Amino acid sequence: MPWNFRQFDIYRKVPKDLTQPTYTGAIISICCCLFILFLFLSELTGFITTEVVNELYVDDPDKDSGGKIDVSLNISLPNLHCELVGLDIQDEMGRHEVGHIDNSMRIPVNNGAGCRFEGHFSINKVPGNFHVSTHSATAQPQNPDMTHVIHKLSFGDTLQVQNVHGAFNALGGADRLTSNPLASHDYILKIVPTVYEDKSGKQRYSYQYTVANKEYVAYSHTGRIIPAIWFRYDLSPITVKYTERRQPLYRFITTICAIIGGTFTVAGILDSCIFTASEAWKKIQLGKMH
Repeated sequence: MPWNFRQFDIYRKVPKDLTQPTYTGAIISICCCLFILFLFLSELTGFITTEVVNELYVDDPDKDSGGKIDVSLNISLPNLHCELVGLDIQDEMGRHEVGHIDNSMRIPVNNGAGCRFEGHFSINKVPGNFHVSTHSATAQPQNPDMTHVIHKLSFGDTLQVQNVHGAFNALGGADRLTSNPLASHDYILKIVPTVYEDKSGKQRYSYQYTVANKEYVAYSHTGRIIPAIWFRYDLSPITVKYTERRQPLYRFITTICAIIGGTFTVAGILDSCIFTASEAWKKIQLGKMH
């Protein structure tokens, strides 16, 4: 007997004249195709969409920063003249800078009666504080009004990613215009290092922070202490990492094959059961007639 390659075909074909179409089979087939189409579109949407996953670990993610964190501060003091407004920086490494002026602007507001301070500076990665005050002024005012509005306070790179909703500018919009003009304000910040890695592997380093605040009028044995707006910070050892991920192509193909194969298999079993039950019912009816 000559060898025939076709004998390896496991998908043997049944002639059409040996098959019997039914209304039930047609309904099941249409529902089966619609169901497959729905699941295919759902999987295709998930495959195209970029997923952002997050993880936590203990490490300093930005080791190339030289132990520095960039800070961006934008604050308005509507009742304090610009020549009185200054920025002071202190930390546990011994830094003590009064009247920091590099990369900063003081813009008069409220017809010159107030000031908007915009500054970009760096801090060391150790606990410390920076504060807006009149300490650097040539002559100290008698009753400095420290009511203010914070427009922006952020650390590191600015992240504008749709799928990430973090506290990168937690103090943005903080309004203290109705507070006691002679009061000091303490903002206690816990800074959390944050890394965002896109699909290409490029990483951006930013910082989120939580905040607690208090308002008080301070006194010493010499009298009332000059008020200031303090930002006291400490760094968290925990780093938050966001990573963009897309479903691998092989997983998408595997899922589609499983959907098509599984749906047709279940539909075939259901159609066979209905057809068998229908034929049995017909035989029962014919037996009653005889």
